[in-house]
Amino acid sequence: MPSLVNRAASERRCSKLLKNMRFSAHFYLAIAISALLLASLGCQSAQKSSFLPPSQAQAPALVAASSQSASQAQKPAIAGSTGAPSQPQASTVAPAADPIADLIERVEKEYQAGQDNYNAEHLEAAKQDFDSAIQQLLSSGFDLKSDDRLQREFDRLVEAIDMLETDALQQGDTLPVQQSEPAPIDEANELTPTVDQNVKAKAEAEIKSTHSDLPLMMTDQVAGYINYFSTRGRGTVERALARSGRYEDMIRGILRQEGLPQDLIYLAQAESGFHPLAVSRAGARGMWQFMGSRAKGYGLERSWWVDDRQDPEKATRAAAHHLKDLYNQFGDWYLAMAAYNSGPGTVQSAVKRTGYADFWELYRRNVLPKETRNYVPIILAVTIMAKNPAQYGLDSVIKDKPVPYDTIKIGYPIDLRLAAECVDATPSDLLDLNPSLLRLTTPRVTEADREFELHLPAGTADRFETAVAAIPADKRVWWRYHKVQNGETLASIARTYHTTAKAIAAANELSEGSVEAESRLIIPIAAGKQSDTSTYARATTHYKVRKGDTVESVAENFGVSPKMLRGWNRIKGDSLAGRKVLYIHLPVTPGSVPTQVASSRPPVARRHSAMQQSISQKVTPQSLVARHVTKEPQHAATESAAVTGNATVAKNAAVVHHKVKPGETLYSIASSYKTTVTALQQDNHFLTNLAALRPGMILVVRESH
Repeated sequence: MPSLVNRAASERRCSKLLKNMRFSAHFYLAIAISALLLASLGCQSAQKSSFLPPSQAQAPALVAASSQSASQAQKPAIAGSTGAPSQPQASTVAPAADPIADLIERVEKEYQAGQDNYNAEHLEAAKQDFDSAIQQLLSSGFDLKSDDRLQREFDRLVEAIDMLETDALQQGDTLPVQQSEPAPIDEANELTPTVDQNVKAKAEAEIKSTHSDLPLMMTDQVAGYINYFSTRGRGTVERALARSGRYEDMIRGILRQEGLPQDLIYLAQAESGFHPLAVSRAGARGMWQFMGSRAKGYGLERSWWVDDRQDPEKATRAAAHHLKDLYNQFGDWYLAMAAYNSGPGTVQSAVKRTGYADFWELYRRNVLPKETRNYVPIILAVTIMAKNPAQYGLDSVIKDKPVPYDTIKIGYPIDLRLAAECVDATPSDLLDLNPSLLRLTTPRVTEADREFELHLPAGTADRFETAVAAIPADKRVWWRYHKVQNGETLASIARTYHTTAKAIAAANELSEGSVEAESRLIIPIAAGKQSDTSTYARATTHYKVRKGDTVESVAENFGVSPKMLRGWNRIKGDSLAGRKVLYIHLPVTPGSVPTQVASSRPPVARRHSAMQQSISQKVTPQSLVARHVTKEPQHAATESAAVTGNATVAKNAAVVHHKVKPGETLYSIASSYKTTVTALQQDNHFLTNLAALRPGMILVVRESH
């Protein structure tokens, strides 16, 4: 029996040993397979980094992370050794970085910010966001065509921005037209001016006989700024004094009404030089340099069309209220001025921290921002110099005269070009009288008690009301008046404004015959079309007159109106007899005549089209940025005409097919292929006039050799 027992025990031990051996074989086989899998994965990345084989303890976890089936195959083996399923170990390998996905995420954030600004009617900020989104893609260093995600993102952005811009254009909006002016306070604030003791001594003597309703004090800082404004900054003071004449009576009148010191006028001189369009680097805007949040608190509205900070009278009234509040809070004009610059919270904090409600003590203790410490000395220096012009050689400055104007209240949107035509003025004249307008259109949405006050040249209000009454209220964003020039016909005028002779005749109850020079016509323009009163390139293009050329034919070829061409060259009529050279400014904005007919896309969209074109031409983002992205239409067309993919071109073929791109004109296409506009029209019978040209059309082109 013992031997049998011992034998049975021995057989059980052998059986168990065999089982363990089988488990071990499975276990080590699993490890071997895992190692082979890892080696295979490592080989794929061997070009980029050296492969370090993981330890045996890590191998199962890594395989589990990389292969679901491998993980499942290992679980029974591990379960067999423990008697219960084990939890898979967490992967220790971080997911591979995807720079393209990261780039798209950043671009999407910029685009979303642009949409938010667009919906809030902050068009300038929206444009910056949109441009930043596009720019991030182009300057990323990636070839956008190499990755479908990048190409889709670019196409989607361009299309989305296009839609937003086109929608804005069709609502009567255009790009911002008011040109900002750098605020002079920025340059002065960056300085640490040197003190000229002679200048300081003379100024101290002058102050004693200077009457001011603000306290005047001479310190080294004030003397330093007097020295600066007497030398390098002299032009700033002279221009501001000259411009002050236009607004001085209005500003002093409001300060008097509000019971404030008259010499607070010099705060505006130091801040903006009395320029309504002044903008600081921090974003403060207008004659009194209001930041957006502060402006809203004092009733200055900001919208897509209007920024009241740029309205001299409204901004002055708001500044007076703000300064009065600050003086009531601090009881000291120097502290009030400091708080005007950096905010009452900043000054209040400095006072609490030191226990001194004295600007010069706060200055000495350096507890105010640098620009605020400089701000009060700048204002005092400007005040002392302006009140003593002979002492500082400023008595020869001739001040501008106030510009009188009529004010009418309107409850409808109107394009300033039409308003100007109603009173025989220019759009620039009306922009100058209405600096709060951000574009060429008055606010589109108004309420009965929120009519827009439009300023017109003095004595023209009645004339305006009479003229505008002939234009339907819902057409005043689009329709125009036109003064007929010698040689013009209904047909030529219709081409200029992208309408038809029949429509002009109907609007003016005329037959479709000739029109009299000097007569004025109503021009019905379809929504989305633009007239010829837009921006043209500053650079002059010289055109050598050819036999058979006329004003009409040259204007048509270059995409400008005959009226503009006559004005640039002082021509009357249509004949070019005796002329050898014409001077032409090519259109560069959506208002330009046939150029924009070829594309209803506004400038931002067209600029993105240039970017898209650069990709098809394999132009690097860096080279595109170096050229400032935007091209003049005719140059873009010339460059792109030979691009395969945009035009099916065989280099030596007599006949090619060209796909029209946004921004192209018949003239630019003809020039690209060394042919003529007439030849293009003959080969493409649907091109009865320039208005027929549309992006995406396929033109038959016979190249000249």
